[in-house]
Amino acid sequence: MKVGARSTTGWKATISVAMSNYIEAGSIIAIATSLTFWQEAFGISNLGVGLLAALSANAFGAAVGAALGGPLCDRFGRKAIYTYDLLVYMAGVLLAACALNFTMLLVGFIITGIAVGAGVPASWTYIAEQAPSIQRAKHVGTAQLAWSTGPLVGFALAAALAPLGLLGSRLIFAHLFVVAAVVWWIRQGLQESQIWKDEGQQSHSDVASAIGVRGLRGLFSRRVNITALLFLGGIYLFWNTVAGQAGIFMPRVYDTAGLHSPVQQNLLQVLVWGCTVVATYFGFMRFADRMSQRLLYAIGAVLGIAGWSVLVAFTDSGVPTMLIFAVLWGVSSGIGAQAFYSLWASELFATPYRASAQGVMFFVVRSVTGLLSYFFPTLLAVTGLTGVGLLLVGLLTVALIIGVVWAPHTRGKTLKQIETERYGAPVEPSDDTKAVL
Repeated sequence: MKVGARSTTGWKATISVAMSNYIEAGSIIAIATSLTFWQEAFGISNLGVGLLAALSANAFGAAVGAALGGPLCDRFGRKAIYTYDLLVYMAGVLLAACALNFTMLLVGFIITGIAVGAGVPASWTYIAEQAPSIQRAKHVGTAQLAWSTGPLVGFALAAALAPLGLLGSRLIFAHLFVVAAVVWWIRQGLQESQIWKDEGQQSHSDVASAIGVRGLRGLFSRRVNITALLFLGGIYLFWNTVAGQAGIFMPRVYDTAGLHSPVQQNLLQVLVWGCTVVATYFGFMRFADRMSQRLLYAIGAVLGIAGWSVLVAFTDSGVPTMLIFAVLWGVSSGIGAQAFYSLWASELFATPYRASAQGVMFFVVRSVTGLLSYFFPTLLAVTGLTGVGLLLVGLLTVALIIGVVWAPHTRGKTLKQIETERYGAPVEPSDDTKAVL
């Protein structure tokens, strides 16, 4: 197929890149809503279910993909990832949709996770680099909006297709295959990030030298990068450990709380993600470029803590409690940690290792999420909602403290201005050959 004649730019480019987040979140929800069906069909144990979740797009699979994709994105350009990652993704979801046994399903989940992990950090990087400085949060928020829409559509499809049982779950995976194919075709007209071309072009002819002055080695050669990694990794680690379990195991949490109907569970999740979509558009995208980002982050974090606290404290109150939780957690997710993480992670690192930094953090965070995911079904069964809920509230509280105390002042500044303020001067790839801690 010849695609050189067409060009994908502006908001069309932003939306096509942001769809990485729809695909990521849609994959997680496809898994979440199908685990019970797979478990019954293939006779999988709770630990087997945990393994599927741990190695999927929700955790270790995505972690490995990010560890590979981030450095490759800095080395070969942002567009290089978009040329191939969705082809791998389509292979993974197609295998999952057609799985005939546990092994096929597990391999499909792993392949899908790796593709997702490679694509998401690249999408946040590309969007931030192409966005106007006074609307960077609005553009980056598009990725958050897509991330929210994925579960909204996924849970709605799960509720509608519930009567079909496992066949309905296979159709949800099939829909992701179709979406990925369309997005891949649109992305073939993407232009390379101009900032990467202007600031990140590698003049060295020796490949080994090129890898040394760009990406991971350059990333860890500067103290300013390490402090940013600790700050952003802290926010995303503690928040996503909660969100990761909620995203893939929330139907089980509702079941433990007394809501046993799969359709009602999925409809409740539609409410959660509907609130997230609304809060992302009318909250983060409208105000993150205008008001104190520290304050907006704090509001989102407090709402999330309040939502889980209500669910834990009033477990026996039934559906009204779950509705309150759904609204609070949904709004929190729209204006909270992930939205700001995706924005700040693109702002606080120089161009030669911007994607590598996100790849490293994504790897660490999703690995920890995967570790908890492996034990979560068993932990929930043994300790109940109260024990698990208190753990999740504690993690969210830590994320609140880290974000409020160390939130950066980057609003309205160009990436070049931020880079100069943080590093003392614009960073050239060759600078990292002599940079030290």
